[in-house]
Amino acid sequence: MTEKNLPSADREVDLLIVGSGAGALTAAVTAVNAGASVLVVEKSELFGGTSAMSGGGIWIPNNSNARALGEHDSAQEAHAYMRAAIGDQVDDLRLRAYVDAAPEMLDYLQANSAVRYEAFPYPDYYSDLKGAKKGYRTQAPKVFKGKKLGADLYKMRPQQPGALVQGRFTLTFKEARKFLTQQRGWRLELFKIILLYYLDIPGRLKHKLSRRLTQGHSLVGSLYHTFKQRGGELWLESPMQHLILEGARVRGAQVTHQGKAINIIARHGVVLAAGGFEHNQTLRDQYLPKPSNPDWSVSQTSNEGDVIAATQTLSLKLDLMQHAWWIPVVKIPGWPRPMGLFAERSLPGLVIVNKQGQRFANEALPYLEAGKAMYDADVVPSWVVFDANFRYKYPFGPLGPGWGTPDKILPKRVKKILIKKNSISEIAESAGIDPQGLARTIALNNEYAKTGKDLDFQRGDQYYERYYGDERHSPNPCIAEIIKPPFYALPLYPGDIGTKGGILTNRHGQALNETGETVAGLYAIGNCSASVMGERYMGAGATLGPAMTFGYLSALHALDNKPQYLGNPDAISNQRDEVDA
Repeated sequence: MTEKNLPSADREVDLLIVGSGAGALTAAVTAVNAGASVLVVEKSELFGGTSAMSGGGIWIPNNSNARALGEHDSAQEAHAYMRAAIGDQVDDLRLRAYVDAAPEMLDYLQANSAVRYEAFPYPDYYSDLKGAKKGYRTQAPKVFKGKKLGADLYKMRPQQPGALVQGRFTLTFKEARKFLTQQRGWRLELFKIILLYYLDIPGRLKHKLSRRLTQGHSLVGSLYHTFKQRGGELWLESPMQHLILEGARVRGAQVTHQGKAINIIARHGVVLAAGGFEHNQTLRDQYLPKPSNPDWSVSQTSNEGDVIAATQTLSLKLDLMQHAWWIPVVKIPGWPRPMGLFAERSLPGLVIVNKQGQRFANEALPYLEAGKAMYDADVVPSWVVFDANFRYKYPFGPLGPGWGTPDKILPKRVKKILIKKNSISEIAESAGIDPQGLARTIALNNEYAKTGKDLDFQRGDQYYERYYGDERHSPNPCIAEIIKPPFYALPLYPGDIGTKGGILTNRHGQALNETGETVAGLYAIGNCSASVMGERYMGAGATLGPAMTFGYLSALHALDNKPQYLGNPDAISNQRDEVDA
């Protein structure tokens, strides 16, 4: 909507933020802390977006939390790693801005909000590249007390089922890894978590939702708590309809709120943080690889690419639209969202195969690479095959370890897709897989389990792959024999946790048009912007880290404040003439 004269304002604020995920709330907290009036508008009836459903981790290189533990990192190493992984897909000034501003953003939030993180020994995903680290760039959220949110706790988007034990017990990063890989003492740890849950009697009288907030709930809850405490305002069920322009400048947006069209004038700008387009089949068909299905997306269903439609008149530059944050998923009939397979593919005693019964990739790859491999190999669906030993010991998608969730108590919907047979040939027949091909693959896997060397795809060679293997199992923590009946199979699909293409921005988060010029008054962050990570995934938290960092930078820029790194001559962002080694 272009206007010579602005429409009458129903509401005026300093900053209008569209969306309510971690990036949006970081921008909001930054702005309210600077004394600005801020309105956050959310399309759905719940706040937090996909961030609330996520692990809540953020990938922050060269951070102070790691230094406090004696871990060494540098901006130069982080930049070298990102350049090696991403290549020339992303403008170098944006990469450099991220490397410098991400640790600044983390320090800012920890000093000026309820957000608390700890450096976690989670390795970078491409651990063989120059500048990669074996841990401590990923930051894990500390536990946040949900009772601080009062009734607003129940307006936050629920965590995905896979992040909880038995649908209710919350886990930190450390606890989740201990449980998944069955490290020493994991049963006692789980008992303590269950005990704390039931001892919270006031919480149990209100809701089954745990008030011990971890992962994405801790992050979103602590950001929202700070925002609300300091005078910020959130409108739910308030979708943006279109932007309000004065000439070429964005001056606000029209929002539907309580059934009425509300013209909101934003004196310092509009920040678009409304997620990607993964639940819009038309846009998926237009941009993403095929076959493509919103039902394979783990993210929340309000992400329909509304921002792309609302900004078409501005001729904004779009980039990376063919990419998503891929992940293999298990789709259970009747369940609202599929279950993403983030880490369990590294556990020993399984193979993932195509219709010919052949492996087509390393099962223990980082989840973006594992999901993308299904498209690269034209394998939709693929099948995971494992035996009774694996089934008893480990969780996998909708299956808890068999010692605690035996087959007879599995939900009927899970049983509907789970194939269980007494022989590999019967598994092949039921799944429509070539029996001879699958038999050869199982035989090879069993040989590799004895030698510890995967001669086909080098599973378990990289440090990241071993991180989620079973450290008690040798010689390779990611490979075990598949020999004990009954055998099992599940179909897997190339899902996603969101799309990563969108509006191209500069290092301040400003939206760019097709000629490369900035659009005054308009910023884009998170999955409605083109990712600073290009088509890659640097490490755990490489979605939320950039969303929050550019949320921080966008708010500062809109309010004419400068990030500290711009005044630091040693910042890598300011070393424009440096030649990369």
